[in-house]
Amino acid sequence: MDKIRIVGGNELKGTIPISGAKNAALPLMIASLLTEEKLILENVPRLADVALLQRILGNHGVDITTNGKRNGDDPYAGQTLEIDARVIVDTVAPYELVSKMRASFWVVGPLLARMGVAKVSLPGGCAIGTRPVDFHLDALRALGADIEIDAGYVLAKAPRGLTGARIVFPKVSVGATHTALMAAALARGESVIENAAREPEIVDVADCLIKMGARIEGAGTSTIRIEGVPRLKAARHAVLPDRIETGTYAMATAMTGGDVMLAGARPDLLEDALETLRHAGAEIDVTNEGIRVRRNGAGILPVDVSTAPYPGFPTDLQAQLMALMTKAKGRSRITETIFENRFMHVQELARLGARIHLDGDTAVVEGVERLTGAPVMATDLRASVSLVIAGLAAEGETMVQRVYHLDRGFEKLEEKLSRCGAEIERISA
Repeated sequence: MDKIRIVGGNELKGTIPISGAKNAALPLMIASLLTEEKLILENVPRLADVALLQRILGNHGVDITTNGKRNGDDPYAGQTLEIDARVIVDTVAPYELVSKMRASFWVVGPLLARMGVAKVSLPGGCAIGTRPVDFHLDALRALGADIEIDAGYVLAKAPRGLTGARIVFPKVSVGATHTALMAAALARGESVIENAAREPEIVDVADCLIKMGARIEGAGTSTIRIEGVPRLKAARHAVLPDRIETGTYAMATAMTGGDVMLAGARPDLLEDALETLRHAGAEIDVTNEGIRVRRNGAGILPVDVSTAPYPGFPTDLQAQLMALMTKAKGRSRITETIFENRFMHVQELARLGARIHLDGDTAVVEGVERLTGAPVMATDLRASVSLVIAGLAAEGETMVQRVYHLDRGFEKLEEKLSRCGAEIERISA
């Protein structure tokens, strides 16, 4: 397996271009299953998860063309995918593919809505909690689907199509909201999703579906209304910038005391996280180019944060904030309310000299004067990048192992950081 080697101590200075959002690109690719016509997606990030989903969609018969770069194109510009799901040859999503990426389970909604049948393996993905699919299945049942679970597979049938319904989620779920939204787009009559997730990625998918001819109101609020249509058409859509990548590099800049322009970033997508960074001592300026982050001379100040569904502080930035707080001047408290196993990075940060005490769903972080480089092991996507952030500020060499986690969610991470002055390199196995 590849490793990433970091020699800490350099300030980050320069420009980091922000890629398209993984958490929007994946459901947008899956939405292509809803139409017989082409869906063209721009600004798609080059990530392991995107490549894997291309394989999964190809298994269903979807033809995907990736437009190559022309000479002179920005090497950090996102790729364009032309997705043609005109012919669905297989409505089965097998275990060997779905087990590698949890989001691929979401194909169940579009396959069922368009083809009237789907057989999809129960999912795998990051080991950060159980994240059951009950809400997804309850939403499909509400829309009239007959669902059984047999030998690790969900067998969903709706031979006469889906029918609009009122769907009330007992707890906010981004994945279940995606599933319900896509399935309801082709259902007969009106559907209402209550206690829907409000994440910007939900809005991005809804905007794309509207371009395809769907009738959707209220995306971005807790109540979404969908008037089903018989079919969806071709569309072109650009994936919104990745707010988690934005927050990650903002925290890396604050950690090293640098000055970085996050080009293409949208501040409206992560207001709570940016405000938290301001409280931690970073200067945040919004410009026409993006978001400029600086921390020149001032120390890192401790903050108390609880993760929450959007528009609260994102669980996907919790590990990165914890890395930043390891060098704060005082005690911080970080409470994780979304996933029960999302503190696996704590022991690895401790190997670098961090002082962190766990108290149930809260991590108490005592800031230290110095971190020291050490070999560390990535446990999941966001935890792995928290180790990179800590390594950038640690004295000496940090070697991050299992970096395939990073490749799932961060495009050209070493290149983006090294061009801003970080001493970081990938060591191939």
